[in-house]
Amino acid sequence: MARIMAITNQKGGVGKTTTTVNLAASLAAAKKRVLLVDLDPQANATMGSGIDKHSQEVTVYDVLLGEANIAQARINYQQGKYDVLAASRDLAGAEIELVNVAGRETRLKKEIEAVAEQYDYVLVDCPPALNLLTLNGLCAAHSVMIPMQCEYYALEGLSDLVNTIRMVRESLNPQLEIEGLLRTMFDPRNSLAQQVSDQLQQHFGEKVYRTVIPRNIRLAEAPSYGVPVLYHDAQSKGTQAYLALAGEILNRAQNKQGIQ
Repeated sequence: MARIMAITNQKGGVGKTTTTVNLAASLAAAKKRVLLVDLDPQANATMGSGIDKHSQEVTVYDVLLGEANIAQARINYQQGKYDVLAASRDLAGAEIELVNVAGRETRLKKEIEAVAEQYDYVLVDCPPALNLLTLNGLCAAHSVMIPMQCEYYALEGLSDLVNTIRMVRESLNPQLEIEGLLRTMFDPRNSLAQQVSDQLQQHFGEKVYRTVIPRNIRLAEAPSYGVPVLYHDAQSKGTQAYLALAGEILNRAQNKQGIQ
């Protein structure tokens, strides 16, 4: 059964989509069956996976509205070796169209459950806002990965996000937990970044991944080529960081199973 992870942060520009795409490719490189679900109307994870968002006839929009299922809508991204449930601009209107639909928060959950046996990991790239699309991602997920930059305002936003996760757990999804906090765009020469990193570790302990994603030009370039960084420059620091993150996630899962 798939482990479903929502990758989210209410603050934009923190490396959320970069993490979703590159983690999907890294888990797939470790021979895991991966589905990437793009819930962001900007469709950056779709484009970053080499898929033209303008030419897709069936997308996650149709799945949320009940006009298609995931088996019909998913695309196999052959180079990255993972499947993609693509987004399109239509997704921006889904929130309005779902407003009067019964069980609107759990539409994605039901659709993912139908294909969960076919995957080891489902990664849901949520938009940088707390809206009905993000809520669908949080209701579908077992856990939340929070990518964040180590800067002052990020701590304030993190507090709001943790409260949101708590409210969703209490009212809609009792199994939801924080999978981990990922430090992104990290510059160890920046003393403030180091201070914020230390605070995160003090407060969240083992929930903070040991892996740190550095600022890396290859990571920034890869989306313009429509590929994960692994297929842009396999030797880059960005590639090595996301491969290490995938390894850390797999080790955590193995240890958890061992404890159980």
